[in-house]
Amino acid sequence: MSATAGTDVDGARPGPVEELLTAVRSGRLADIPALLAELDAAQRRACLPGLKELRKELRQEWSQDGLATRSRLLVAGAGCHTGPAGAAAWLAGSDFNVRDWARNSALHVVVEAQPQEWQIEVATRLAARPSRAWGWPMYPLVESVVLRTGCAVPSSEPFVRAWLERALDGGGPRPTLAVKLRTDPFTPVLLPLVFELADIGGWLTMRMSPRRGDVWTEAIGELAAEGVVDRTALLDRCLARLLRGGKPADQRAFLEVLGELAPTPEEYAARVRDVVALLDGLSVVAGHAQGVLVGLDEAGLIGPELLPEASAVVLFRTEKKLVRAQLGWLDRAARRASERSGPVVLAAADAFGHADPGLQERALNVVARHLKAAGEAVLPELRFAAEALSPVHHRRAGDLFGATIGGEDDDPDTGWSEFLPPAPEPVPLGAPVASAAELAEELSALLASRDPGVAAFERVLDGLVRQAHLDREALTEALEPVRRAHPWQDNGNWGDCTPEDVLYVAVAAAGETAPRRFREYLGIKGRSPLRGARTTVHGAVLAVRLEEAAGQLGRTPPPYLLATPTDASGALDPAVLVERLAGYEAAGVEPGEADLAQALLRVGPRTDSAGTGGPGADNAGTDDAVLKAAGALGSPAGRRLAHWLRTGGLPGQPSERVLFAPGKGLRRTNVHGDRWWEDVERIAVAQPGIGTGPEGPAGERLPAEFRALLDGTEPSVARARKVYDWSRRPVAHWFAMLPWHREELAARWLDPFAEGADRDERGAGRHLPLLAEAGGPAGLALHLALAYGLGARHAEDRTASVDALLVLAARGGLDGELLGRELGGLVACGTVSATRSGAALTMAAETGARATVWSVLEAALPGLLDTADPSLRGLGDLVALAADCARRTGARGPVAEVTAVAERAGAGRVVKEARVLRDVLAGDG
Repeated sequence: MSATAGTDVDGARPGPVEELLTAVRSGRLADIPALLAELDAAQRRACLPGLKELRKELRQEWSQDGLATRSRLLVAGAGCHTGPAGAAAWLAGSDFNVRDWARNSALHVVVEAQPQEWQIEVATRLAARPSRAWGWPMYPLVESVVLRTGCAVPSSEPFVRAWLERALDGGGPRPTLAVKLRTDPFTPVLLPLVFELADIGGWLTMRMSPRRGDVWTEAIGELAAEGVVDRTALLDRCLARLLRGGKPADQRAFLEVLGELAPTPEEYAARVRDVVALLDGLSVVAGHAQGVLVGLDEAGLIGPELLPEASAVVLFRTEKKLVRAQLGWLDRAARRASERSGPVVLAAADAFGHADPGLQERALNVVARHLKAAGEAVLPELRFAAEALSPVHHRRAGDLFGATIGGEDDDPDTGWSEFLPPAPEPVPLGAPVASAAELAEELSALLASRDPGVAAFERVLDGLVRQAHLDREALTEALEPVRRAHPWQDNGNWGDCTPEDVLYVAVAAAGETAPRRFREYLGIKGRSPLRGARTTVHGAVLAVRLEEAAGQLGRTPPPYLLATPTDASGALDPAVLVERLAGYEAAGVEPGEADLAQALLRVGPRTDSAGTGGPGADNAGTDDAVLKAAGALGSPAGRRLAHWLRTGGLPGQPSERVLFAPGKGLRRTNVHGDRWWEDVERIAVAQPGIGTGPEGPAGERLPAEFRALLDGTEPSVARARKVYDWSRRPVAHWFAMLPWHREELAARWLDPFAEGADRDERGAGRHLPLLAEAGGPAGLALHLALAYGLGARHAEDRTASVDALLVLAARGGLDGELLGRELGGLVACGTVSATRSGAALTMAAETGARATVWSVLEAALPGLLDTADPSLRGLGDLVALAADCARRTGARGPVAEVTAVAERAGAGRVVKEARVLRDVLAGDG
């Protein structure tokens, strides 16, 4: 092609095909439609190979010139495809981004010039494309074709969703959404289809202005009232959508739509079966349906048989508000018509099996109020149902129904067998990787995993060193496919060092070096490539191990690594470490400094007890034979190991030595700003970290990264501030760095656990079971973290906290009094919700750990009842749970604070449950 556009090398004017291709590469977008008009069908098809080749060239081109060329290419390709299927596929290509569509008015000119049948087919195919292929600029093209040709409006989900979202577009002065939809010709067809879409709650409730009708929910109501759309059809679709279920945001949005449609009682009565079915839905939907049914019943628009049917659904729900409202409906129905008393008392008896004793009492009150009118015929069924009542209600139920309820099961002295899960056994790491091919498979799996475990990472790291020592050439060949699929990206690391960074060691094992030196990886002087701007102290330890291993592979690799754990928790059997060092001495190999330091930190203390046991507790003790074998080692590293084992290794520290002043407790410090509960009168001071004294074994020539890991010169909560977005980090690998020091880890991460309770953060609680399964003492920091977890906002975090509670109890490390005291203090000061913690403890009790739960509540209630507001939500539930656990476990002995509350005047929930607990502890319950 010549430098002069529009001529070839001989000066002759190029043909129309060449002229079009030239214009696409370097011409003006506005010229494309005219050039296409000069081509016949055959010439257009002849342009396609050149256009497709240019499309390949542009796929990695994102300069301004490349974007402009892509826009011209989009228009030319659409016009050159004489078949509608090819044209639609071209237009829907993922490499034509949103901006290409948005600024291509020429595209509309080209499409309009095509035959009408072609336009309709292209529009139909584009409208049917999957949602992931849609951007909003595709909508105007389809819309223009439909309006111009008069063809059927597409009803595909992507098109309906694009119509819904586009209706909210517009800036500056604009009519309300209702006005806009009223004049939209697509509204009668597409609006009913909105009810079929999922994940649109946010769109339906997005208010564009304070004006009435400027949000979808209100606009739908206005259009239905005006007859723009069929109101009856929308009402049926709305109920059907609510019955179908879905995400809470969608359910709430369609419930708002139902409210805007404002069905009359007669319309609800005609659809009463649908309304009854809604009682089994989302809580807010069930509450609305319940209110509708109450109104219909009081208006006499539904038959009496629906009340027991509705009760059978609602009274088994967990939401107390719904159950209370249902019992109230039953009570009012029997008051209005005594002939309904029989079905009412039998329906109310369904609540006898509710988990909440307070609701059981309400149901019993309803039954007692209408039992006389119901007659003796209902007594057999009531007696049977009463067996599900809490034992505290058995005596009253027996008096009402003329029979003994509960029998021997009410005797708390029959004995209680605590059920706890078996203590978790350590999972062995398994035999070392045996071949280069096996290593390649494990490395590939690790790199493909979103959360590789400790075992996977440690096996791969050790395997890289072993196989490089055995056969570097075979290793390089085996790793080639993996390195091709996962190339090392030498563009800087802005996050933390993670297990996936073992890929760098694989590069070194293959005999290659990175394009830049490690410490130039970030372009920050003195930084390593594996340590980004947000590197944690744990990430730094991981990075120094990887750097050292990669450096060893650049020279003569050792036969294996010393620090590879013997089980998946990160613990290392001291006998295995002694054996490995003996092998190093025999081979004349000097161990790496970071490798030896990590190996020492993974060896358990010399002695172990129930409270300090850890993963692999059976191997925790260092017996005389191991000490003797260690003493026979002659290298400096061997002598260091012998001293480490002989002196007990890194000592486990109680929390008072980690971050608490003796006798003063924890300061709840907010690392992001003042918290309103900081006035708790507990003071904290920074204390030295674990084993970092100059005379301690941990001070013996540890690398700087390991000293930072153990550092205690600043409070652990302040150190937690340096952990960016910690819940998304490979925390399991952090545990594996200090598998015998869970108290230090809990203290360091205390603030994220607290944020799960008082700031509704998600994810921290899932790490509590790892703390419970780790080794070392379980002191104040761990118990406080557990208290926060039991009150976490999200159910999955509370469930994980319950798992941690049960594991800690099964291993003998739980101090129920300490946990209860801390939990009570957190609830009293408002940091932890009594309702959430009560739900978590109830879950633990229902597993069979009622004695464990009682040990916690026995310590929590005195402080709570003495300082908390009696109206505190959830406090009555905690007292009721305590009464149930005390009764079942045969607990005895008065609690002064419980007795004081029980002797107060009044009939509040807390007072009533305190009286029950007092009687149970006195042996009268």
